[in-house]
This record gives sequence, C-alpha cells and structure tokens, in this order.
Amino acid sequence: MDRRVRVSLLTILGSSLVLIVARSGQVSAQTAPATAELRINGAVSTPLVLTLADLKNMPRKKLSVVNPHEKKTEAYEGVLLEDLLRKAGVPQGEKLRGPAMASYVLAEATDGYRVIFSLAELDSGILDSDVIVADTMDGAPLGANQGPFRLVAPHEKRPARWVRMLKSIKVERAENP
Repeated sequence: MDRRVRVSLLTILGSSLVLIVARSGQVSAQTAPATAELRINGAVSTPLVLTLADLKNMPRKKLSVVNPHEKKTEAYEGVLLEDLLRKAGVPQGEKLRGPAMASYVLAEATDGYRVIFSLAELDSGILDSDVIVADTMDGAPLGANQGPFRLVAPHEKRPARWVRMLKSIKVERAENP
C-alpha cells in the first residue's frame, strides 16, 4: 500500500473515531440530566425549584395505569401534584374558595407542549384526581424522551394532559370580568 493510501485511511479512521466519541457524549448527556429542575411559580406564596433528589425525599405515590398510546400497563411513581402545590403555598381545602376557585395550573414541557388544570381539579377536598409528577416508570428513571419529570393524570380517558419532559408548573388566576 502506498503512502497516500495509508494517510487517507488513517485520516478517515481518525475522523470516524471523533464522530463516535462525540455521539456517545451526546447520548450520555441526554440520558443523565445532572441538573434537572422543575419550577413551580406564579400565584404561589413560595416559588419552588425542585430537583429529582427533592422529589425522592417527599411522600411518594404509585400508580398503575394503562397508557392507550402505548397499549400497555405502566407503573409510575412520583409526588402528588396537590402536595407540590401545597408546598408552594397554593390555597387548598377550605381556603380554596371565592376568587381562588378561578385559579388554574399551567403545566409546560421543554418542547413547548402546555396543558391546563383548574386548581379545584387538583384538590382532594373536591375531587380525587391523583395527578402526579412522576420521575420513574416501571421502577426505572424516565428516559430522555419522557422525563426527567412527567405529569400523569391517571383518571382521564385519554392521556391528552399527560405532559412528558415537564419543566414548569405555573399557577394563574383568571381575571375578573
């Protein structure tokens, strides 16, 4: 083999190794978010920035639900959204009345998907919704295309308000006419 062919082959091999290393670095960065945060703000008395570790240290809820998109049963674990809202100082129980009844929660994903729940829907004194912010499915952390946080609303007939890659929860009050 002449010198030019060897140099060309070595150049191609070197470029291939650089691409492989770069791609493997991207994959590990997507599957292991070191600084995953969930923000809870808006009309709250205590804005929160929660990490995966914070959720792990709170009271946990387990749900087994059938996901119609995947056509399989999934076991989620996380924290009740109601508990997170309580921690943020959102009115609940007997304090949820009058103008506060026109409050709502706007949940947003990193890809821009957004859904709304009325505050009353998330209050166990009014309705048993069991909506959770999940951080595990089937005993494992949520994958990059699902998490690190996912809003799961188990009693809905279709999962239109399930929010994968959840990044923020904002409490808003509807304006009086």
